[in-house]
Amino acid sequence: DVKKIVCDADYLVMGLGDVYLGAPVATPLDPRHRLVTTKYNPARTWTPENAVGIGGAYMCVYGMEGPGGYQFVGRTVQMWNRFKKTSDFTLPYLLRFFDQIRYYEVGADELLQMRKDFIAGKFHVKIEESSFDITEYEKFLAENAESISAFENKRKQAFEEEKERWIATGQFTFESHSAEAAPVADVTLGEGEEGVYSPVAGSLWKLVVTEAGRKVNAGDTLAILESMKTEIPVVADEDVEVTQIFAKASMEVRSGQCLFAVKPL
Repeated sequence: DVKKIVCDADYLVMGLGDVYLGAPVATPLDPRHRLVTTKYNPARTWTPENAVGIGGAYMCVYGMEGPGGYQFVGRTVQMWNRFKKTSDFTLPYLLRFFDQIRYYEVGADELLQMRKDFIAGKFHVKIEESSFDITEYEKFLAENAESISAFENKRKQAFEEEKERWIATGQFTFESHSAEAAPVADVTLGEGEEGVYSPVAGSLWKLVVTEAGRKVNAGDTLAILESMKTEIPVVADEDVEVTQIFAKASMEVRSGQCLFAVKPL
C-alpha cells in the first residue's frame, strides 16, 4: 500500500536545495498521497546520494552523501551532475521550481546502470511539458473533498496513536534517553597528564584499554563509542602511557567527557 501511494503520486517541487545540491522539496498534489512522518531524532550521520525520503509531508531526494533525517522510501537517479553538461543537465541541477516528479519501479542493477549512464548523457529521464491550472486543481479538491477529509482524519488518528506508543515506551524524545546517563564524576588530572575526551554523546560500546599503565602508540584505539548507530573510535594522538581510566564499558558518555588521562612518552 505504501509503495502504491508513493509511486502513484505526482510530486510538485516547492523548493530546491533542502539537503544540498538541488535536492527537491516536493509534496503530492493529491492530498490522499501525502504520507506524514517524523524525521529521525537525532539525524543519521550518513545518508547515501540519491536516497528518496519523506519528512513531515514532504518528499526529498538527497543530492549528495551527507547526514539526514528523512525516512527512506526508495532510491533514484541523480539530482545533481558535478562535472558534465548533458541534454538533461543543462545546469548542474536537474529540477526547477514547480516541476512535477513521478516514480516508477526498476530493479537494483538497472538503477545502478541508469545512474552510471545518466550523468554521462547516455540515459534520459522521461520529461513531458505540462501546465498547472490552479482553477482546475481547486475544482479537483472540491470534487474529492469527502474522500480527502476521510483520508486525512484516518492519517491523523494513526499518527496520534503511534505518538502515544512512543510516549508510553520512552521513545518520544532523544533527550529522555540521554537524561538516563549517570552524572559525570569529577576528574582530576595529575602533573604532566593530559585528558582524552569523548568527541560525541553516546554509549561506550567497547573499552579497548582496560588497565592503567598501558603504553599505546599514536593511532591506537583506546575505546569505541556508539552514537546514532555509528561506531566512533577514540584514538591516541601520539605515543602515550594511559595513567587513569574514567570510563566503563556500556556507560553513557557526554560530548567532551574525559575518558582517560595519559602521559606522553
